[in-house]
Amino acid sequence: MSSKTRKNLLNALFLIALLAVTVWAIFKDQDLGDIIDILRDIAPIFLVIGFVLVILYVCSESVIIKYLLHAVHIRVPLFNCIRYSFVGFFYSCITPSATGGQPMQIYYMNKQGIDIPTATIVLMLVTIEYKFVLVFAGVGLILFGQGLVLTLPAEVQFFLYLGVALNVFCVSFMSLLVFLPETAKFLITKGFALLKKLRLMKEKNNRAERLENSMEVYKAASVFLKGHKLVIFNTTVISFIQRFFLFFITYVVYRSFGLHELDAWTITILQSIISISVDMLPLPGGMGISERLYLLIFTPVFGGLTAATASMMVSRGFSYYILILVSGIISFITHLTVKSVKKPASKKN
Repeated sequence: MSSKTRKNLLNALFLIALLAVTVWAIFKDQDLGDIIDILRDIAPIFLVIGFVLVILYVCSESVIIKYLLHAVHIRVPLFNCIRYSFVGFFYSCITPSATGGQPMQIYYMNKQGIDIPTATIVLMLVTIEYKFVLVFAGVGLILFGQGLVLTLPAEVQFFLYLGVALNVFCVSFMSLLVFLPETAKFLITKGFALLKKLRLMKEKNNRAERLENSMEVYKAASVFLKGHKLVIFNTTVISFIQRFFLFFITYVVYRSFGLHELDAWTITILQSIISISVDMLPLPGGMGISERLYLLIFTPVFGGLTAATASMMVSRGFSYYILILVSGIISFITHLTVKSVKKPASKKN
């Protein structure tokens, strides 16, 4: 068994074990019959809307990828970008800290003629914008939404502040790499040398060379940013819209339960708190902690644990489990149908 196969098998076993523990923790003290009775009363139209929002969420990233590729004069059909997005979401959902998504996207983009450096830069910019939206929402909530934050359970507040701190660090570090590539290169190279000197890290698998190559990618991204400021602004706006599609699902579920006391903005913000809190945690899709935070936040909103659990099954079902199913199917079809091309993706003159 190859090391890659062994790693994939371990990831799959970890995912299954985590799912089993999550399901047990949620339903161990609840009456499943009562939950099913609530779910039966949901009008099908709300389920259709939830599914459409999930598809729009994924396809929004496809628009961003196509837009960024277009900016560097690479013509790629939107259909191909949609496949890249579904592949990315599938592998991000099943790997810790969403680390598996981009490598698989780069793999298929390269098979269709997009060179690896360009694919890497484009996807890195997508990640920065994605993280920036979470940082913007989190910092904004902490600065201007303390009235809402203080109503949350202490555990939720802890994970919110932790999530914001981790995302701020991530975005700051990536911004340093992009906007000050020479400074970042100097600091990282010296840091790597210090770790080797202290014998905390060994030189193996050409780490120094790979580090040097990664610095060149960030340097190229810096050049791209300086030359395409309007493109970055537009794709960042699309990233905000993309996140809204996902967060808004919970409001659709809220209304499907016949509730209307809270407005769409409040429900959407409450859902965003969960995404901000779990985004950087080393769990596939934030599984386990996402469900716990959802129940802590939305049990009073839905008027009880049973109703909140039923709503979570629908909301979380669309935003994660259905997303895994649909993206998994499309990823499998992509694997079977995408063939390698010998010439680069067409460029505009």
